[in-house]
Amino acid sequence: MKMAAFPSHLPCVGLGDSLDDYVNTQGAFLFSLSRKQVAARSVEECAAKCEAETNFICRAFQYHSKDQQCVVMAENSKTSPIARMRDVVLFEKRIYLSECKTGNGKNYRGTTSKTKSGVICQKWSVSSPHIPKYSPEKFPLAGLEENYCRNPDNDEKGPWCYTTDPETRFDYCDIPECEDECMHCSGEHYEGKISKTMSGIECQSWGSQSPHAHGYLPSKFPNKNLKMNYCRNPDGEPRPWCFTTDPNKRWEFCDIPRCTTPPPTSGPTYQCLKGRGENYRGTVSVTASGHTCQRWSAQSPHKHNRTPENFPCKNLEENYCRNPDGETAPWCYTTDSEVRWDYCKIPSCGSSTTSTEHLDAPVPPEQTPVAQDCYRGNGESYRGTSSTTITGRKCQSWVSMTPHRHEKTPGNFPNAGLTMNYCRNPDADKSPWCYTTDPRVRWEYCNLKKCSETEQQVTNFPAIAQVPSVEDLSEDCMFGNGKRYRGKRATTVAGVPCQEWAAQEPHRHSIFTPETNPRAGLEKNYCRNPDGDDNGPWCYTTNPQKLFDYCDVPQCVTSSFDCGKPKVEPKKCPARVVGGCVSIPHSWPWQISLRYRYRGHFCGGTLISPEWVLTAKHCLEKSSSPSSYKVILGAHEEYRLGEGVQEIDVSKLFKEPSGADIALLKLSSPAIITDKVIPACLPTPNYVVADRTACYITGWGETKGKPSSVIPMRDYLPSRCPFPTMFKTWPLGCPGSPFCRWNP
Repeated sequence: MKMAAFPSHLPCVGLGDSLDDYVNTQGAFLFSLSRKQVAARSVEECAAKCEAETNFICRAFQYHSKDQQCVVMAENSKTSPIARMRDVVLFEKRIYLSECKTGNGKNYRGTTSKTKSGVICQKWSVSSPHIPKYSPEKFPLAGLEENYCRNPDNDEKGPWCYTTDPETRFDYCDIPECEDECMHCSGEHYEGKISKTMSGIECQSWGSQSPHAHGYLPSKFPNKNLKMNYCRNPDGEPRPWCFTTDPNKRWEFCDIPRCTTPPPTSGPTYQCLKGRGENYRGTVSVTASGHTCQRWSAQSPHKHNRTPENFPCKNLEENYCRNPDGETAPWCYTTDSEVRWDYCKIPSCGSSTTSTEHLDAPVPPEQTPVAQDCYRGNGESYRGTSSTTITGRKCQSWVSMTPHRHEKTPGNFPNAGLTMNYCRNPDADKSPWCYTTDPRVRWEYCNLKKCSETEQQVTNFPAIAQVPSVEDLSEDCMFGNGKRYRGKRATTVAGVPCQEWAAQEPHRHSIFTPETNPRAGLEKNYCRNPDGDDNGPWCYTTNPQKLFDYCDVPQCVTSSFDCGKPKVEPKKCPARVVGGCVSIPHSWPWQISLRYRYRGHFCGGTLISPEWVLTAKHCLEKSSSPSSYKVILGAHEEYRLGEGVQEIDVSKLFKEPSGADIALLKLSSPAIITDKVIPACLPTPNYVVADRTACYITGWGETKGKPSSVIPMRDYLPSRCPFPTMFKTWPLGCPGSPFCRWNP
């Protein structure tokens, strides 16, 4: 019986002892009914004000850096809506966001309000049907709010509540364990501190590049909790792993025990297709091309690691089509030894759910919007395919509610062109923007420049950011977020003159002055970005009613032939076209044809600079002499070379020494860069391909069912190649050309 009294001075453990106890989101404004505005000169001071609040339980606070404003709040994003706002960071206490328990759940502050048997909990503050011994008045620090399950008496069986059933005074709640001591499913959310592999080797720190260089940096995977050297699963492996401190052992799995409680629910399941079909639990077992599916537990005819044992929460039963790894639709391995896998044709859940459920699928070629790398006006009419923010973050899909919930959906804004995760301006902001896939940054403006009067809108493909030279800094344009901008613009986007940085009228300020930031270029009243604001340069304004505003500084224009940016819009071959499709001539201008000196084409490759070509090592098996080979650039057909084609001999070749299937060819003379010959971009060191990135593979050959003596260029979507796994086993990526040779 829950009758014995218990001291009211329960310890307040982990309730915001430091900023590590908060989840922060840039650009998020929370609508809270219970709030208080206080002065604070720093985020830490604002957090201290939240901890000291006595009028209500402070669950979150917002900090406005430019006006040093702190707002402490009783609500968080679980109970109140969020809007996007510039120059504000929302901090929410982790403990109030968590829906799992640690240990016996004494500090559980989630919102579960039903018992294990499904009975609704009684509110802690009421006396019917049961008179409580534990109430908010007697135990103010126990979190006895509403009718949420709690553990005010430190019960070893975990959180409980008084029930609304007069016959049952109290019952325990079914709260899943937090994954800090054990793991659910494949350990994707494991946050424990185990730091040794299953063979006992100490893990390498995620922030270190020694002894193993890698791309799993905490800054690149902010939502994967890559702390210290703890075992984690950032890439969908069967269980957590880590790089090791043994130079001879690159990485290894960790031995994490499985939780004994049921895993958190992943939402409703369906017998039809909703979204990407990750919760599809139907019994279709034939692919769209008519192949019977292989059982997930079988290893013949295809070996794989998508087994029920490795993915226990993905319902890999029998040979039913499933989507265990975030593909664009349910799929399966096939019983045809010649066809490893294929998508399945799952019936849609109906018109009532299709308005915002199916827009994540690949866009067919005929529907591909015209790609643009600039916008006109404020960008409301922009319909390009750019999906990268000004700081390089990937955009969140407009139909997705992860990681950021929002109302800017295609259903709510049907005329805004909210397709895929492309940059758009549905609310008439100053330029196109998007929600980001970084949980810490709600939204950002996109990395797009404004079109000039005569500029044509051309294809936009991602390229490596170019580092500005000293000369570039003198131009009245900016690179990236404009932190190094030193131009002389001195009016805001609304046309209001800027206040001088050294002045204190009409706005008093103390953080951003020439004295406090001597290297930030705070001269006169020029637009600057001293705090690295993701939205670009800004200034305090001369309008007494407007503290600050952003400036309209254009992005600097790069060279006319940037790497990775073809001059011809390519056809994006849909995922279900087996064998690829014929490409538009010169739409993949880095694709080369590798040929024997006196014979025809036999392999493909990629131009990565005017003098270098990347190809597969197996292509060079017949001869190690550079004079045996030549490279054809700018061609679309094997035998009809046409105008603009370049033929260059190979002067040197280098085969990757450790067994990877890549090789480098040095050309005898640099290729002439034209609209038909443009190099591809190389990734930055330790670059990791973002989750669910759409990749396209090109090569030479015939599309299925259309024999041709011409053998044109083809476009393909990639084979199933787990890029992150490639970076663990071999840091240079997926080998082979033109097709990925690695299979899961």
